[in-house]
Amino acid sequence: MPDRNGAHELHEDAMTGDGRIDFEIIEGLFFAYRDFISDPDAILEKSGFGRAHHRVVHFVNREPGMTVADLLDTLKITKQSLARVLKQLIDSGYIQQVAGPEDRRQRKLYPTRAGRALALALAEPQSRRIARAFEEMDAGDRRTVIRFLTGMQNAKSE
Repeated sequence: MPDRNGAHELHEDAMTGDGRIDFEIIEGLFFAYRDFISDPDAILEKSGFGRAHHRVVHFVNREPGMTVADLLDTLKITKQSLARVLKQLIDSGYIQQVAGPEDRRQRKLYPTRAGRALALALAEPQSRRIARAFEEMDAGDRRTVIRFLTGMQNAKSE
C-alpha cells in the first residue's frame, strides 16, 4: 500500500545533520560506551549478572552505608527494578543490608569482602582504558573531559 506522506520513503544517502547534530560525538560516545562496558559485561556474565548489578555494586562500594532510597535516587530507577537485582547481590554474598540505627525500617547497604573484590575486578579494566585514553593528554585535558562529562549529566535537551 503506497504511503501518501512519504514516511516509508527509502533514503540511500547518509544522514548528516546539516551541522545541527554532532554525529561524530554521538558515535564516539556509542563506541566508547560499548567498549568501556565490554570487559565488565564479560566478568558479570560468568555470575549471571548484568549491568544493573554492576551499577549497584559500584555505587554501594563508593558510598558504603548508603540507604536503598539513596541508591534509588542515584540510579533513577524504580523500587521494583532495584529489588530483584539487590536481592540477587545480597543472596550471592556481595552486599549486606543492615537496618538503620535510628529508624529500623531504613535499610543501609554495605559491600562485603566479595562485593569489594567484584567492584575492583569490574573497575580495573575500565580504569586501564581510561589511563590509555589519557596517555597522550595533559592534566588540562583531563579537567576538560571531566567538565564535558559533568555537562552531559542531566543536561536538558532542547
